[in-house]
Amino acid sequence: MMPMDATRRHSRILIIADIEGSSGCWDYRASSFMTHSWARACLEMTRDVNVVVQALFDAGARQVSIRDFHRTGYNLLSEHLDPRAHLVQGYRAGPVPGMGDPQETEAAMFLGMHPASGSGGVLPHTLTSRIRELRVNGRLVSEVELFAASLAPFGLRPVFLSGDPVACRQAEAAIHGIQTYAIEKNGGPSVFRPGPWRCGLARAAVKALANNDARPYTPPGPLQARVLLRGGAPAARRLARRWHLQAVGAELRITSPDIHHLYRMLINLFFLTPTTERLLPLSLGLSRLYGRLGLGWVRWVLRRNHAAATTALQECCR
Repeated sequence: MMPMDATRRHSRILIIADIEGSSGCWDYRASSFMTHSWARACLEMTRDVNVVVQALFDAGARQVSIRDFHRTGYNLLSEHLDPRAHLVQGYRAGPVPGMGDPQETEAAMFLGMHPASGSGGVLPHTLTSRIRELRVNGRLVSEVELFAASLAPFGLRPVFLSGDPVACRQAEAAIHGIQTYAIEKNGGPSVFRPGPWRCGLARAAVKALANNDARPYTPPGPLQARVLLRGGAPAARRLARRWHLQAVGAELRITSPDIHHLYRMLINLFFLTPTTERLLPLSLGLSRLYGRLGLGWVRWVLRRNHAAATTALQECCR
């Protein structure tokens, strides 16, 4: 049990959960929508998140909110999460892009994260695999920086991250004070032991409740972004025309006053068009419907394959 002053400091936690750095995702297929590998990865991702949620409540956390943040935003199986936690699935327009309302939470934890586009590790990408490399003021930028910065206006401290070792090192280098816990996937799923790893994950997350070093992440502007596209020069020209940007070869160049403007610009570039931006409530509604249908398919697959999807997910980590 954590000391009472530590739990009071971070007693309301926001968890942002991704799949690539979770214990059930070992290749691109396991992160891809409506594959049997993804169905299993969703179950294991849920187990990862749940063991952290239970450990946080056991340590004295008063509130744990979860944002499902991979692909459609529908990957976590709510029936296997601690009912005390509040799960939000599907993307929201704001006030935080994608995440919606952070609901007066005090600290952010990022579970299952992956490396940035243009780096090594397992399944590196930033927001989308269409980006070959994203550099801001000459430095590679990962998703967790964009996410953490979007939460800074609400006072949230990025206290903890789990995922690929490269992702952990990138987070530590960019975000002062963040604590990390890596998952090693070099040996493959046949030798990986999820139970002991989850025990360590839960202990590391609880330890981060006492993290007094992290501060809201607010990198100073202005920012010069270089977005190198996998689709080459034709893709860069197409997006540049659509959003009135500068393209140089396969690279888009964006000048932003701050990281919030840059994040919204990246969302527009790779997930919206000017038309769908104007019709955003409808677009998001259709996306959530698509995600719910996909997660329904996951439940059907798990039942059909007699996976452990109907048993309580208890871990001996307390």
